[in-house]
Amino acid sequence: MAVSAKKELQLRFIEGVGRRKTAVARVRITEDEKGVVTVNGRPLPAYFTIARLREGALLPLTRLSLTGRFSVSALVQGGGPSAQSGAVSLGLARALVTLDPAHKPLLSSAGLMTRDSRMVERKKFGLKKARRAPQWSKR
Repeated sequence: MAVSAKKELQLRFIEGVGRRKTAVARVRITEDEKGVVTVNGRPLPAYFTIARLREGALLPLTRLSLTGRFSVSALVQGGGPSAQSGAVSLGLARALVTLDPAHKPLLSSAGLMTRDSRMVERKKFGLKKARRAPQWSKR
């Protein structure tokens, strides 16, 4: 009975949701010594091939010096690679704060607890893009 109770404790996870532009990430952290990070079922280096995006996604763990202590699993939808990396970062930060609220001041001072609300501006009729007017011709 004690073995199954310990196994059940290991399977528990904490979830955080992060958003950036149109990307949404559901991030689950599990406390174990493996430190495996997967995004949409793929290892982190295979999903985020650019080093800057990998570092950005794991920034909350590196700020708190918890890099090898947690296994991270993220499901990401929408957006591009940069937005997805930002969404994973916010979801991870929120999950870590749910685990231990004492982490919040350190993550907030690094700007990792704030959702970046910037979105793409919509295209207006009569214009080429959101603000770009057609070329003006004198004659």
